[in-house]
Amino acid sequence: MADTTFGSKGWSPERLGSLAGKTYVITGANAGAGFQASRTFLSKGAKVVMLNRSAEKSTAAVKDLKDEFGVEADVSFVRMDLSDLASVRTAAEEVMKTVPQIDALICNAAIAQVPTQKFTVDGFESQLGTNHYGHFVLCGMLFDRIEASKGRIVVVASLGYNMGIKTIQFDDMNWDKNYSANPVYSQSKLAQMMFAYELQDRLKGTSKDVKVYVCHPGASATSLISTSGGLMTRMTWWLMSKTPMVQTAEKGAYPEIMCATEDGLEQRALYGPTGLMQTGGPVGKGTLNPHAYDKTVMEKLWEVSEEATGFSWNF
Repeated sequence: MADTTFGSKGWSPERLGSLAGKTYVITGANAGAGFQASRTFLSKGAKVVMLNRSAEKSTAAVKDLKDEFGVEADVSFVRMDLSDLASVRTAAEEVMKTVPQIDALICNAAIAQVPTQKFTVDGFESQLGTNHYGHFVLCGMLFDRIEASKGRIVVVASLGYNMGIKTIQFDDMNWDKNYSANPVYSQSKLAQMMFAYELQDRLKGTSKDVKVYVCHPGASATSLISTSGGLMTRMTWWLMSKTPMVQTAEKGAYPEIMCATEDGLEQRALYGPTGLMQTGGPVGKGTLNPHAYDKTVMEKLWEVSEEATGFSWNF
């Protein structure tokens, strides 16, 4: 049953009024869906702070956005490498010093389909370390600022959470025994979702006014696969991206923009395209499979994440 909350065409940025006075912090915002989300926020008068790994690409992205929206467009970047927890901490401290308000933190950056097992500087399998642990610490460090702004955390997940083993491989988090690009990517995206749903549970019964939403872009022509996938994956994806099966990065950004701005959304949900196999089509509430919020696994993952990163959340 397709979600018709936003009519037959689904949610689109046409629903947005002015966002003047709002501030959106976005990871991985110099390309793909993160860049398109930045464009939309700026077009509505909001302030955007990008957290990106490449200073060079960020400078170019900021220039492009100012060329499009005028020199007064309030867009800046803080350099942050999600795969390096020291870099995450430094960037978060910089944001706490320089960004007085956060209406939404959008966890958009990710690496995907890394063909052979690689490790982050902290010794984690690269996809889990970047996609999950990096964001886990970032969200924790910025939480008080988001809470003071009565803001939101938006986790950009992937339909990949449905592939792979559908739970967390606690006995071998680095996949030393059975590394394979796709199942490990699936695991990292499932971990991100479990983090979001467990955070929702932990906020219940507290006075903290932070909403946590989970979305996915469907199949979108972003740079994700082309920057971290193996050659065959990249070629297959390049060919697919020329077909109607794959939508634009601009459309791929709709779910995260919606989760950052729209009122009345459900928290224990997965938002994204609702068309064929949920890879495209009208944006709304999609199907969320229960393994993504298995309470025992979520609680254990939270403990393991705090221990691995050395970061403890305090509510």
